[in-house]
Amino acid sequence: MTIREAVEGDWERIWPIFRETVAAGETYAFPEDLTSQEAAALWMERPPGRTVVLEEDGVLLGTAKMGPNRGGRGAHVGTASFMVSPQARGRGVGRRLGEHVVAWHREQGFRAIQFNAVVETNTAAVALWHSLGFVTIGTVPAAYDSREHGYVGLHVMHLDLTGPLGTRGRVAP
Repeated sequence: MTIREAVEGDWERIWPIFRETVAAGETYAFPEDLTSQEAAALWMERPPGRTVVLEEDGVLLGTAKMGPNRGGRGAHVGTASFMVSPQARGRGVGRRLGEHVVAWHREQGFRAIQFNAVVETNTAAVALWHSLGFVTIGTVPAAYDSREHGYVGLHVMHLDLTGPLGTRGRVAP
């Protein structure tokens, strides 16, 4: 598996993953009627952010975007979003992308990473982020309308990058 920076020509392979992930209604609050062009504008980050793809034997298995969570005085805290092809789930794609994103934020000098909206019923993602050292610092009740589960909470998750291992393994009450 290889991770590399996404280029404009990758969008035609990212778009089906984006469309299917959003249409599933379980992880992202993007409008479901986005055109390919509108979705590309949301996903394909411009500097200082970055979008990457993970490929294996020329097949795109996943993608992530990363960059500052806020501008100005909040730009020292990063954020990221991830999408894995349904056919590649359970193969470590999310973990590889997550490890890449954490390393990139460290290399770029960010002090932390904050995920603003991790759907609480996305248990695989929540477990992955906890295993990478993120803590759940709060949950906004009923903030996401899951197609399968109805109204569920959105976790705000945080990873401190100022120490050698951040806050590995701790989950806030």
